[in-house]
Amino acid sequence: MSNEPTPRPNDALPHGLRWSGVTHRGHVRSNNEDSFLALTYDAHEVRYLGKIGEASLCGADFVFAVSDGMGGARSGEFASRIAVDKITRLLPASFRQSAQGLAKGFGDILTELFDEIHRELCALGKSYPECEGMGATLTLAWITPGWLYYGHIGDSRLYYLPRDGGMKQLSHDDTYCGWLRLKGELNERQHRTHPRRNVLTKSLGAGHQFVDPQLGAVGCEPGDRFLLCTDGAIDGLWDNNVEELMKSGASAQCIVEAALAASGRDNTTALIIEVNSAE
Repeated sequence: MSNEPTPRPNDALPHGLRWSGVTHRGHVRSNNEDSFLALTYDAHEVRYLGKIGEASLCGADFVFAVSDGMGGARSGEFASRIAVDKITRLLPASFRQSAQGLAKGFGDILTELFDEIHRELCALGKSYPECEGMGATLTLAWITPGWLYYGHIGDSRLYYLPRDGGMKQLSHDDTYCGWLRLKGELNERQHRTHPRRNVLTKSLGAGHQFVDPQLGAVGCEPGDRFLLCTDGAIDGLWDNNVEELMKSGASAQCIVEAALAASGRDNTTALIIEVNSAE
């Protein structure tokens, strides 16, 4: 997708957001290597958001992200936390740019962010034996009035349900099977049962030399809904299940509970964001 979205006539019109986020370690794992983040910031401060809430987009940007860590011992848990904490420190500096119109700059900003996280995870992996091989996926949604900019690497997912129309998966799975499915060589059922379905071809850290995140942008209108989730949610839910839940107005809690009831073999995290009209 192009990094230079075409300006929309409603860019200047602020909308409100409603969100909910939940993470669960699942029925098998002893710890939770997933992390999620919800925050808002302006030129002066950063504010962490609660797991459930709503707010106006007027005068502030919002960031939502999910990350799934990997590595020995508890380093996967540590890796995903580094990924979301780094966002808190780096993205607020971009607020002045977004306030002036970000169409040409968001790709550079998100690329730098992903590079910074990757470098830190690689440095830790080389410096401490217990962190060797640590890595993380990251799926991020950055929302300004009229636009959602996203960056993605790994096999967590970003889904988009427009107010009119069917659900779309905006992110591509950075796995061997994800590549085959993108080429049309696997359908969803074959993808879910393939022995190499969890083999990542890209991630932050984990010994990868280069980072090449997927970047994109979509316009936001009242009634649009977005879902960010880790692969634990998809392990239990088919795409049509996800779409039905999204269309029903389900919260993140409902999506996680449905995934746990169907599988629960992995850590499971979901973040739902809904765009609405500003009061």
